[in-house]
Amino acid sequence: MKRRTLGRTGIPVSSIGLGTSTWGAATVPEDAARQLRAFVDAGGNLLDTADVYADGMSEEIIGGLLGRVVPRSEIVLATKAVGVLNDPARRQNASYSHLLKALDSSLARLNTDHVDLWQLHAWDAGTPLDETLRAVDEAVASGRVRHAGICNYSGWQTAKAAVLQSADGRAPLVSVQLEYSLLERGIEREAIPAAADAGLSLLPWAPLGRGVLTGKYQDGVPKQRMRSPFFRAYVGRFLDERSAGIVTEVVSAAERLGASPLAVSLAWVRERPLVAAPLVGARTVEQLRESLADDVLGLVLPDDVRAHLDEVSAPVLGYPEQSVM
Repeated sequence: MKRRTLGRTGIPVSSIGLGTSTWGAATVPEDAARQLRAFVDAGGNLLDTADVYADGMSEEIIGGLLGRVVPRSEIVLATKAVGVLNDPARRQNASYSHLLKALDSSLARLNTDHVDLWQLHAWDAGTPLDETLRAVDEAVASGRVRHAGICNYSGWQTAKAAVLQSADGRAPLVSVQLEYSLLERGIEREAIPAAADAGLSLLPWAPLGRGVLTGKYQDGVPKQRMRSPFFRAYVGRFLDERSAGIVTEVVSAAERLGASPLAVSLAWVRERPLVAAPLVGARTVEQLRESLADDVLGLVLPDDVRAHLDEVSAPVLGYPEQSVM
């Protein structure tokens, strides 16, 4: 697997990252171990988790695998804080005290003394940004965190945080993690330009359009799946006419290239500006291996195919994203 540099850190990360949101929920520890081994064997090194994934179980599983399945030194380990579970009054908490307590809890679960990338999982409107970023500076200065990033920030939020952290003595941001795929290109309006201006790498989550870009729902959705509230909320947003049209074009391109829709969709994301590593998650090792196959990792879209997919999936850009002068 090819390597790319994460932001301005000099750290090489694999061109595909392994997301672990299912670990501890839909994926049991034994299957997680098989996924990690398959990922490392394919040349992968970027492992992404969060303190709220499966209420901490994802981090616990990783902590049990590092050193046993793969040496800690071979993994670029990324986790997140800010999310809050079991508190209907507050879904985000980016206060100084909460963040540093969350970091220490993550390190204990991960069985390590540091993480390579610590990410603010979401914007917290209830906490002053200066307070949040003081926690980032403390985490980096203490050695518990090597580098810091942000997730799910809007364009103006990204710009504000990046400018504050660019000052002397502050811990600069190196990455932004955002949903990005042929079905979700809204970040191209303002978030990507802000990240580019700050020199941040992009780590796309849901690069396969929450599974829809694989084409598996072209012939309909099983009734049992549609009964699931999570499925309707998470996947259902891409089961519309516009998305179906894009999927049809992806399938057509895949047939022309002798590739899978999954391969075409991942290749499109990998080639986008700023992208360091799309994050791919899977419930089973068999699903993961589909993303790690040599013909998937090696696929480069012809210029005309890429241009066509750009056109059919283009987000609406207008004033002020595009100048009218």
